[in-house]
Amino acid sequence: MTDLAARPDADASSPDDDTVVLSTESEAVDEPAYEWTPTEPAPKKRRLWLWIGIPVAAVAAGLGGASLVLIAPGTSIAGVAVGGLTPGAAAEQIEQRLATTTLVLTSAGGEAQLTGADLGASVDADALVDAAFAARPAWNVGAWFGEPVDAPVSLDAAATDTVLREALPDMYIEPTNASIAFDPASASYVVTPAVDGQGIDIGVVQTGLTDAFAASDTKGELAAAAAPVPAEGTTAVADTTAAGLNGMLDSAGFYIGAERTVPVDRATLASWLTVTPTSEGTFDISADAGAIQAAVDGLPATVARAAVNSTTIVNQSGKVLSTPTAGVVGRQLETTDGIANAYAEQLAGGNAVYTLPVKEVAFTTTSLARLLEVDLSEQRLYVKENGAVVDSWLISSGLPNTPTYTGRYTINYKTSVQTMNGFDRDAQGNITGTYSTPNVRWPMYFNGGQAFHGVYWHNAFGTQRSHGCVGMPEWRAKQIYDWAPYGVDVWIHS
Repeated sequence: MTDLAARPDADASSPDDDTVVLSTESEAVDEPAYEWTPTEPAPKKRRLWLWIGIPVAAVAAGLGGASLVLIAPGTSIAGVAVGGLTPGAAAEQIEQRLATTTLVLTSAGGEAQLTGADLGASVDADALVDAAFAARPAWNVGAWFGEPVDAPVSLDAAATDTVLREALPDMYIEPTNASIAFDPASASYVVTPAVDGQGIDIGVVQTGLTDAFAASDTKGELAAAAAPVPAEGTTAVADTTAAGLNGMLDSAGFYIGAERTVPVDRATLASWLTVTPTSEGTFDISADAGAIQAAVDGLPATVARAAVNSTTIVNQSGKVLSTPTAGVVGRQLETTDGIANAYAEQLAGGNAVYTLPVKEVAFTTTSLARLLEVDLSEQRLYVKENGAVVDSWLISSGLPNTPTYTGRYTINYKTSVQTMNGFDRDAQGNITGTYSTPNVRWPMYFNGGQAFHGVYWHNAFGTQRSHGCVGMPEWRAKQIYDWAPYGVDVWIHS
């Protein structure tokens, strides 16, 4: 018979105090007796719910905490399921999907399979998932399974163009830049216009990749679309540059003040210049100082000029009546050092006007106070400058009944030839008739109708013969006609 007994060493504080010991031994007794072990304290209730509940609560607490750092289930960005992921993991998934999305581009010359990574595609995954997490956190059950989020794809145009050129070379035609050259026939710079090339429309490629990425396609197909490739060196820039060069040809030379003293031939200037297109589509202009030096070496002899003194004719009060000889400042170029290099720099900057550093030599002015003096008693004309007689000859003045009046006058009218008309008078001054003398040469009037003039109808100079004028040989009349400007003083006396 099996006895039920408590363990002899049972300890009320032992965690096994409720263990039941099964005994199989039996003892011989006179009178079998059955005795229960001493009554034990009531066993403690096992809190199984606690041992089971703690893990469950921990799981529930974990899920609640996770909902604070995860994106809501059912969220997708550009076809990439990011629900239940952290923003960092989601961004990585999006970038990996874009890198492996393949676009098959076809052209007449073949096809090329290019991944997003090949094309240098990028997407702002961090910003997208941050925005998705902000709007759709996992704890917000109402945000679960929202509408898909679009993800705009960007391409690096330069990197993409390089890849496409290698993949589909038949789609590319290189552009031709505008060029500038000097045309000897027209002696000017002319422009050859730019011609656009052809390439693949990167915008179409970007759209195709974006569509494939958004549709979660691992591979998309697209016919490569042609697009013009503008020349770097445009016709407009070349036209502007050529206009500036032609302006230089128009004005090129070595100047003294505003005077282009030594012009530079158009073809010569063009031979000094080099016009080079740049990678930016502009043109650099440079000039050869060595070639310019040959022209500079001849400047001193060309520029040198002696001063020319001025001569003026004045009246007795000093008023200038005319300037027979205009004064000219003398000049000389003392050195040519540095001119060639300086002019080369100017030309490179677009300025073909070079001002020479000359030394000037001033001129002097001589004033001649001229006077026509008639001595009626001598019947002689004295031609004077600054009080000195420079010439003299006999004349015929007016008769007693038509005298030449004395006084101081000035030349107020001149003409090379005319018909002179007047009245004949008797000894008492009465008019007795008229006269008309044609082709009188070189008359110069000083007092009303009285004038100096040439006489061809007599040769009795030194005697009174006229109607009041001062007559003389025609060649003498021409002499003073040229010598005496308007305003020259006249003195008639006895």
